[in-house]
Amino acid sequence: MRSLFLISIQLSCFLALVLATLSPNSKPKSNTKHIKELRGPQDNDVFELNLVSPEPLPKDILTHHNAYYKDTGLRHFNHTILGYVTPWNSHGYDVAKIFAKKFDIISPVWLQVIKEGDAYVMAGLHDIDAGWQSDVRRKGKVQQPHQHTVKIFPRFIFDHFTDRDIKLLLSDPKERTKVNDVLIKSCKDNGFDGLVLEVWSQLAGRIDDKILYTLVLQMAKELQKQQLRLILVIPPFRKDMPNLFGEKHMDKLYKHIYAFSLMTYDYSSVQRPGANAPLYWARRAVELIAPEDSHDMKVKRSKILLGLNMYGNDYTPDGGGPITYSKFLDLVRHTKKHLTFDERDVENFFEIKNEEGRHIVFYPTLYSINERIKLANELGVGISIWELGQGLNYFYDLF
Repeated sequence: MRSLFLISIQLSCFLALVLATLSPNSKPKSNTKHIKELRGPQDNDVFELNLVSPEPLPKDILTHHNAYYKDTGLRHFNHTILGYVTPWNSHGYDVAKIFAKKFDIISPVWLQVIKEGDAYVMAGLHDIDAGWQSDVRRKGKVQQPHQHTVKIFPRFIFDHFTDRDIKLLLSDPKERTKVNDVLIKSCKDNGFDGLVLEVWSQLAGRIDDKILYTLVLQMAKELQKQQLRLILVIPPFRKDMPNLFGEKHMDKLYKHIYAFSLMTYDYSSVQRPGANAPLYWARRAVELIAPEDSHDMKVKRSKILLGLNMYGNDYTPDGGGPITYSKFLDLVRHTKKHLTFDERDVENFFEIKNEEGRHIVFYPTLYSINERIKLANELGVGISIWELGQGLNYFYDLF
């Protein structure tokens, strides 16, 4: 149930005060020291084991988190699934191989376009792992009647661009062609199927929409001529930045963009603690871009990839910050109670005190992820996961 404390959690100063003044004698005793952890392939999935609960027990998480159903090719979700992988999280590379048949697209965060004099250069090529790519493709092959193999779309950004560099790129079509030539060559040389572009959040609101359209559309069309595709990362609706990407932008772009990776996470922060990605907010983010009554609504939504975070947040009197699975497991060992369920945001959290001090922890659970998968099915959208390797292995039984 949604606690009165959680209703107040949005006030970070109040949070810090409460955490700092809670009784030190309320430290829970852990009963999880001797739990046997299951690992690797199992005969039953999380549904058969009745683990998809709105208020899971820590002992169930600690027992099953590192296990997964033996048929890793079984899919419950029929729309597009994209998974991001980063060089600084090696476990994500393993996850991409183990569950390759679950994914349609893997996006390694490898590439940066940089400016060297008058030329554009692709940086990050040293991170490319051709052997791993080959393994993912091989393990991702699905036999008839739904034959496909996972595609590789590395993400790239414009890195260390000055305002002058940006202005030149946006104003001069020859400069954009030079960039596109670099992108196409990188794809051809390394066997990529396309690219994921993260630029909209950097430039939207700073420059005229028409100029940004021109950059993205020219890139998409020139890639398409080479049988390559472009996925555009887009920001979700926020009250403090309401017009960065909306229905008008979707109407202009959707016929030319392969997919849109919608960043429906990071709703809360150290400055504004709370849920990672409230379910109602994720729904609204999709409906504002492609409303029910909009032209070609089904086509537009089929190209939206609803962002799912596999990380959480640990809030402390000093602030805290994002956490991945290892820190979450360390923290959840300190509680024996069911994780609290927030009915409004449809997320779980728990409160503990350990040797480091007080913590309020928000982290995905089987139930919270499954509810977002249900939402994606209802809305007719795909899913983008940020990022593989940050979550628990048994999460992938859900997809």
